[in-house]
Amino acid sequence: MVIATNVDDFDTGSSEDLEVEDEEEIVTQVKGRHVESGHKTLLRSSPLYQYILETSVYPREAEVLKELRELTEQHAWNMMATPPDEGQFLMLLLRLMNAKKTLEVGVYTGYSLLCTALALPPDGKVIALDISREWYDIGAPVIQKAGVAHKIDFREGPAMDNIDILLRDETNHGSFDFIFVDADKDNYLNYHKRLMKLVRVGGLIGYDNTLWNGALVAGPDDPLPKYLRYFKSYILELNSFLAKDSRIQISQVPISDGVTLCRRLF
Repeated sequence: MVIATNVDDFDTGSSEDLEVEDEEEIVTQVKGRHVESGHKTLLRSSPLYQYILETSVYPREAEVLKELRELTEQHAWNMMATPPDEGQFLMLLLRLMNAKKTLEVGVYTGYSLLCTALALPPDGKVIALDISREWYDIGAPVIQKAGVAHKIDFREGPAMDNIDILLRDETNHGSFDFIFVDADKDNYLNYHKRLMKLVRVGGLIGYDNTLWNGALVAGPDDPLPKYLRYFKSYILELNSFLAKDSRIQISQVPISDGVTLCRRLF
């Protein structure tokens, strides 16, 4: 998903810290980084990104995914959606792993969630966590139409609270094949410390937006939108921690806005 991957990315007082006067300003700031509505990419060539979409992505995008993508693009916060090239990448990963039990932290309208559900086997399961089901309800009819709603266990509320609930049940420890995180960036490191207990040895955790629109290498005096500057330190802290975490093998993939994959070693 994109820069703000959940409404709560700007919650808990963030809007005050960012000195953003209203929701419209945030939307305007975030929209400015996309080559088209609802899509994000670090590619500096819009024609090249369009080539990738039209050659390798759109022709293979399932009709239900296209329907959900186009439905999401009608909404003001569509910049939070996972772009289709990233969704395609996640589906390939899940199938290569033969993943069966997964967790998604941050859902929005559910494009990446639908990608996951489609990639899982008939008896696969994805637990989906989001602060509110308002956005999820937009995509729910499409998910139902796709015939994969039975694979999804949606849980509303703060993700940290729901993760702690999962941790209280020791049968969940080391049981998840794949975990995808696209939620409040200022909690990424806190999520990691918990999720390492849930993912199995050999399993993957994927963190979205870890290249943060290139802002990570911006100088202190370089002009940046407020939301980029505010969350930049949290992404830098996460990246530094992951690079030194001996429990994982990592790869920071420059697709979309950066996805860091962490394979648990022990």
